Formats: sequence, structure tokens, C-alpha cells
Amino acid sequence: MQKKILYILVAVFAVIIGLYPLLYLILDRTFGLLQTKADTTLSNIYWNIGFYGHIFLGGLALLIGWIQFNSKFRSSRLQLHRQIGKVYVIAAIGSSIFGLFIAFFATGGISSVIGFGLLAIIWFYTTTKAFLEIKKGNVFAHEHWMMYSYAACFAAVTLRLWLPVLTFAFNDFFIAYKIVAWLCWVPNLIIASLLVAKQKKQESVFR
Repeated sequence: MQKKILYILVAVFAVIIGLYPLLYLILDRTFGLLQTKADTTLSNIYWNIGFYGHIFLGGLALLIGWIQFNSKFRSSRLQLHRQIGKVYVIAAIGSSIFGLFIAFFATGGISSVIGFGLLAIIWFYTTTKAFLEIKKGNVFAHEHWMMYSYAACFAAVTLRLWLPVLTFAFNDFFIAYKIVAWLCWVPNLIIASLLVAKQKKQESVFR
């Protein structure tokens, strides 16, 4: 029951934040994190390509990724699972590359740059590993790497959960942002590693 509730919560947050980038098409340029960016950054065409490429591809990956962890869906709609998986891999790899580029412009200085830069690299690596493992037919390893990949992807959600809490706690957005550059993804990967370890124990029974 708890597992089902957790899955539903992940799905709800993934859908909400996955659609969140659409607001950038509706609202003006002073919306959200853009308020913290310098005019020179906002007018930089390469940064704009990186930013919008990152949020829209990342939003797509977040929006569809949670579906893939439903075992009933995988077994009954295997072909659809594969098609969605291909879209996820393309979106995640594209978003992580754009994310690495815009990380160099991150608000908060070097701490934020390193935090978000590492997140982008880890997301790219875990997604690529998941793809290569399934190409070799290693289903279990593919599932494990996908857990790590989606944990990195889910940082888009946890960032938006942690940021207002930290901003309120420190009464300083910039301090909060430096912390959230790490807090949005490190705990996610720790949780993913625990889930992978638990799954490996279950898998060993069937080998």
C-alpha cells in the first residue's frame, strides 16, 4: 500500500513539474528563476537555446519517465514501453547536455555551478548506461541504471520542493539556491541506491 501511495505521489509531482515549463511560454521573462539572471545572460542566444532546450526536454523526460516503472504496464505493453523509453533517453540525454552548458551560468556562484554540473553529468551517464545495458539484453542492469537516471531527472521536482523551504529557513534566496544545487539530487540518488540494493536482493532469489 505504501509503495502504491509513493508511486502515485511521484506520478502527480512528475506530471505537474513536467508541464511546468509551459508557463515560460505564457508568462513574461521575469517569471521564476529568470528573475535572478543578469540582462546579459537573458540576451545571450546560446544561453537561451540551452535553457529552453533543457527545461522542455527535461520536462518531457520527467512527464513520461514514471510510467516506465509500472511492472504491469511493462509486461502488458512491452512495445509501448520500448517506444516511450526511446523518447525518454533522447529527452534525458539532450536535457542533460543543455543542463551542463547552462550550469556554468548558475545563480549562486561556483557551488551552484559544480552542483548542477555534476547533476547533468550523472544524468547523462546513468541514462547512457541504462540504454547500453538494454541494448546488450541486460534487463536487470537496465532497470537499475534507469532508477538512477530518473532519480537525477526527479531533481526538477525536489528542487522546487526544497527551494521555498530553504529560502524561508535562511531568509536568503541565494544561500538557499547554493544548497539546493546539491540537495535536489544527492538524496534522490541515495534513495535510488537503496532501492537498487533491495531489488538486487530480490533478483538474486530468482537466479
